[in-house]
Amino acid sequence: MWMLHSATMLPAFLLLFLMRTSNSLSETMSRDEKSKLRNQVLEMFDHAYQNYMDHAYPADELMPLTCRGRVRGLEPSRGDIDDALGKFSLTLIDTLDTLALLNKTVEFEEAVRRVVADVRLDNDIVVSVFETNIRVLGGLLGGHSMAVMLKESGRMVWYQDELLHMAKDLGLRLLPAFNTSSGLPYPRVNLRYGVRGPETRTGTETDTCTACAGTIILEFAALSRFTGDPTFEAHARRALDFLWEKRQRHSNLVGTTINIHSGEWVRRDSGVGAGIDSYYEYLMKAYILLGDDRFLQRFNTHYASIMKYISQPPLLLDVHIHKPLLPARTWMDSLLAFFPGLQVLKGDIQPAIETHEMLYQVTKKHNFLPEAFTTDFRVHWAQHPLRPEFAESTYFLYKATRDPYYLEVGRTILENLNRFARVPCGFAAMKDVRTGSHEDRMDSFFLAEMFKYLFLLFAEEEDLHFNVEDYVFTTEAHLLPLSLSTASNSQAPPLAGEELDDSNFEWTCPNTRLLFPDPAFPRNLREPIKSAVDNSCPRPTTHRREPGMGRPPLRAQDFMANNPEHLELLRRMGVSLIHLKDGRVQLVQHATQAVSAVAAEDGMRFMQEMMELSSQQQKEQLPPRAVQIVSHPFFGRVVLTAGPAQFGMDLSKSSSGVRGFVTVAEPYKGCSELSNGEIVAGRIALLQRGQCMFAEKARHIQKAGAIGGIVIDDNEGSSSDTAPLFQMAGDGRNTDDVTLPLLFLFHKEGNILLEALKENREVEVLLSDKARDRGTDGAEEGDCPTEEKDHTSPASSKPVDQSQVTTQEQTTDDSVVGQESVQPAEGLSSYISVDEGEEPAVDGDSSSQSEDSLMADWQEDLEAFKQMEKDEL
Repeated sequence: MWMLHSATMLPAFLLLFLMRTSNSLSETMSRDEKSKLRNQVLEMFDHAYQNYMDHAYPADELMPLTCRGRVRGLEPSRGDIDDALGKFSLTLIDTLDTLALLNKTVEFEEAVRRVVADVRLDNDIVVSVFETNIRVLGGLLGGHSMAVMLKESGRMVWYQDELLHMAKDLGLRLLPAFNTSSGLPYPRVNLRYGVRGPETRTGTETDTCTACAGTIILEFAALSRFTGDPTFEAHARRALDFLWEKRQRHSNLVGTTINIHSGEWVRRDSGVGAGIDSYYEYLMKAYILLGDDRFLQRFNTHYASIMKYISQPPLLLDVHIHKPLLPARTWMDSLLAFFPGLQVLKGDIQPAIETHEMLYQVTKKHNFLPEAFTTDFRVHWAQHPLRPEFAESTYFLYKATRDPYYLEVGRTILENLNRFARVPCGFAAMKDVRTGSHEDRMDSFFLAEMFKYLFLLFAEEEDLHFNVEDYVFTTEAHLLPLSLSTASNSQAPPLAGEELDDSNFEWTCPNTRLLFPDPAFPRNLREPIKSAVDNSCPRPTTHRREPGMGRPPLRAQDFMANNPEHLELLRRMGVSLIHLKDGRVQLVQHATQAVSAVAAEDGMRFMQEMMELSSQQQKEQLPPRAVQIVSHPFFGRVVLTAGPAQFGMDLSKSSSGVRGFVTVAEPYKGCSELSNGEIVAGRIALLQRGQCMFAEKARHIQKAGAIGGIVIDDNEGSSSDTAPLFQMAGDGRNTDDVTLPLLFLFHKEGNILLEALKENREVEVLLSDKARDRGTDGAEEGDCPTEEKDHTSPASSKPVDQSQVTTQEQTTDDSVVGQESVQPAEGLSSYISVDEGEEPAVDGDSSSQSEDSLMADWQEDLEAFKQMEKDEL
């Protein structure tokens, strides 16, 4: 019988490629050292978990900066990201099988009792189907799997499948979302009322991400096979079948967002990161768990296209599904970091090593993987919410190769978490990897995934009380037993017209000992990538350049309209100049007029960069600053995101920043001469926003002898988590007389500082452009330099000064949001107007249609970021 064969074949399937390679590898890590790192993982987990239980439970998440629980509706809304919160003690459920894996049996048993006794699932609240499935349903099933395993070994004899009963209850609450003509689920469902239209705040959506609809099968099939009810698995299969049918038949790729009713692709960009990632993961793992050949066949079909169009080792670049040779963006998101681990499962080790090395070097450059980074390894989105995908791939690569190099990578991850993310009440997400500032956020996936993979990385066989090879990891790292392959199931009939052609596919993964007989081979793959990221930050050669070019492309910041060499480069890229009557020139690109596809790609990149320059305000926007609490008991572990001032001391030009004790100014508004000047002198004054101009406040505290100032927002509830960066403008007069630094904190971050001052007699802070290291020597900030020697203009030409870049739209206040990349619309020409001198500007009269297209793509870029936040993708 097939299912019997599947049960015996699948563990071997994993073990084949996870066999140890030769022990002759040099520079191995000693068992004692591995043991110390494993114990460090356990200590860090205890710090995070215990702080959640002490300060947050039964809330869904811990807010580690304010040491309290995040309860949906009581905190300022973070938009779609809050859809993960359902008032069902999310973090505890997500952490259940982590406790078991880390051999915390007593804590696991207590946690199961708490979940059974305290958690309610019938809440009148709208939640993400995707997040609830992978975190809560997956957490309950993983916890059930561990409880059954412990019961079979003589522990937890009281357990009577209570978690499984809760899982079925939750599954039934998610099922109404699948009541669509396509079978693709609505993205949200009301836990109590299902999908009933606007009255339940559901049923009105038309779009969902591919991963949202395609990351259901493991949990729903496991639920069906645990309970014997085939309904759940049938719905998950139907959704996967529909996505497969809607793939682009020429490229065999899927888009990022799909209409759940019509099946039309809403966003046609395709990659392996946000919006798609776990769809591919679940096709492979569904084959491993369920033994259905079609899942492997579909995965292999997609994988061949990924390696043909998206993979440009070590990069993974999004493309258009209809034009897969055309890149869709020039940046990558951090969620693709899971892909090397999936390639290990596939048995394709070489590209996994190459991409992982690129990610490691970017991690070393910025301490963490930025939420998105450019192809020349600069920060694109600066957040890092403690995502575990890079640690996941590190574990799988070590498991496959036994190369001790990956143990050192794991050590780096541990050190960075402790040095930069650890705070007194847990671990805080990074608000900005450039400044080192924190966000009051510790997502449940940090406990569910990060510590599992790090523990497994450093654990020896005797450290594990069960064989992890008997389980498959879900995308949330929950453990589902491979024995489910023999359980009753609803094996779906083959799709009409679908032919299974496995002639080109291997059905087992290769032994890594045979792949890499020379232990030095992986190192030889890594070295050139390390050099590329570490030293020169070059623009990667994504395609072979056409004969005769042999030079880096022209960068927008270097362009001069009166430089003949630049004009020739533009012509080759399909970009032409139109001279306007007002003395400006207008840039127009027609990709079809470029000398080659590579040149057209360079032209698109040039136009994108020019739009980025054009989108900035007349006065150059300043990056965020950091307020770091360095005194006891914080010792530099709490860093607050601060807005800069357009006047006063420029902290980016100070190597040490300004350090001092804080005190509250009197009057607090700081709009008149201070009455406590003798106390403020030599200190950093705290002021409240309002009643007068920022520069006036700065002059008053400077007159009193303050060495710096921090203005705290008077708008209760405001937070850098939900509001754009605030930049303080001057008062319209010359502000050269203001020489001290002045920073701005939103209300929430300001309250953290004020509470610290209440609880501690003295609070010392550091005002700087970025947080300084927390007590240990570390690498300097690693972002690549703005100017690249390979891209400099001739000496006679002056490049465009970004501080002089303007746009037509002028803001009416002093708050700004970081600008995102603009993607030229597919199939349309791109228009940019630039002064003959050097001042780029968008020309509204001549190019309104193109501007609309460009702005629409800009909005799409922003939506991509929101999608990542919404889906934990």
